[in-house]
Parts: sequence; C-alpha cells; structure tokens
Amino acid sequence: MKQKEGFRHELKYRIGYTQYIELRNRLKAVMQSDLHTGADGRYLIRSIYFDNYMDKALREKESGVPIREKFRIRYYNDDFSYLTLEKKIKDNALCLKVDAQITEEECRELLEGKNNWMRDHPAPLVKELYAKMHYQMLRPKVLVSYIREPYIYRTGNVRITFDSNIRTTLFHRDILEEQIIDIDTAGKPQDMILEIKYDAFLPEIIRRLIQTNALRQTAFSKYEACRCFG
Repeated sequence: MKQKEGFRHELKYRIGYTQYIELRNRLKAVMQSDLHTGADGRYLIRSIYFDNYMDKALREKESGVPIREKFRIRYYNDDFSYLTLEKKIKDNALCLKVDAQITEEECRELLEGKNNWMRDHPAPLVKELYAKMHYQMLRPKVLVSYIREPYIYRTGNVRITFDSNIRTTLFHRDILEEQIIDIDTAGKPQDMILEIKYDAFLPEIIRRLIQTNALRQTAFSKYEACRCFG
C-alpha cells in the first residue's frame, strides 16, 4: 500500500538511562547531531497544547482513536523570536506535521483570548485554528516542556530523538514568561522517551543499531502525560 504523501512513520519507546547510554553510543557512530542543538547536543522544547472543554484531543488519545489531530504552539530554548503554530495529524502508525510561523505579539494576543487577527492571516493553518476555536471551542490547555537530544540520518530521512525531563504547567495567560514553574511527570527521574521518525523505510543499519531485547514500543503521548494534574 502506498504511503500517504507527507506522512512519516513514528515509533516511540520508553527507556531507562542505561539503555539511553547504550543506544546513544551506537547511534553516534553513524548519525549526525542536529545542527540546531547547543554545545551539549540538546535543546529545550516548550509546547502549548490546545483542547476543548470536553478534552476532545485527550479523550481520543486515551481511547486509541486511529485518526486524530492536535494543535500546539512551539518554541525553543525560551526564545520568543521564533514561534510556530503546529497541527499534528496522527493516522494509525503514520504522522504528519503542518506548521506556520507566528509572531510573539500574535501569540500573546491568542493566549489572552484576542483572536480576531487570525481570521485574515495569510497562513491557512492559522485560519483553520481560528475556525476550530469557534466551532470546536479549542483553547490553550497546558504547557509541555522537555529536553531533546536529536540525531539525523539522511538516507530514509531518519530522525531519532531522546526526550527527557518532561514537565507540565497548567495553562495561564502569562505562560510566555522567562521563569516557568512546572512539575515533573516522569515515574523515575532518568526515564526517557526514544522517538524514531522516518519516511518510507527505516535503513537496515539503523534498524540493527536500535535492536535490543529490552526495547518495547509504546503509545506514549507527552500531552497525555502532562494532563495528569488537570
């Protein structure tokens, strides 16, 4: 069956610190660190997720609905000069991300409930969120934060990431702030999420490198984990 255009495979695994060290050492031998990382090979990601008063996105994830979508605003290393509105579409084991850049001023207005500017925005995704904020009653719900260590392999457009220190902050209007007060969601402090994304195929060399007896695929969702407190 032909893969849907633009969609990528996405695999997730819960791993401990020992597994992380083993896998990272293997992968670094053949993969490159992402060019956007800092000196330590990592960066901070923060995402403001949207949902409605019935928690539609959360309930669909918990129920295992095969085709679903989530909206979020994402920024990196607490730099407000580059913010993106993103829609992530999940279709069984495939995923697609659509994004559009917005300004800090636009983001702050949206978080304050002032969204008339979205109606005539040049980006179709912004207009789509505007519509769904009206007829689906989508609203900013929670701030998800974590540290990401990414690696890339050009053949197959493979991207492997180690995500750690996943933390949650319940939504408040001044959520774009320099100092975030958040709560750890991990059962064990050193637990991580390994994510593997690729296009049509996963190269055999990468498949062999990630094979361990203890690796078990999971349906982990950072948004779901970060809604554990409300």
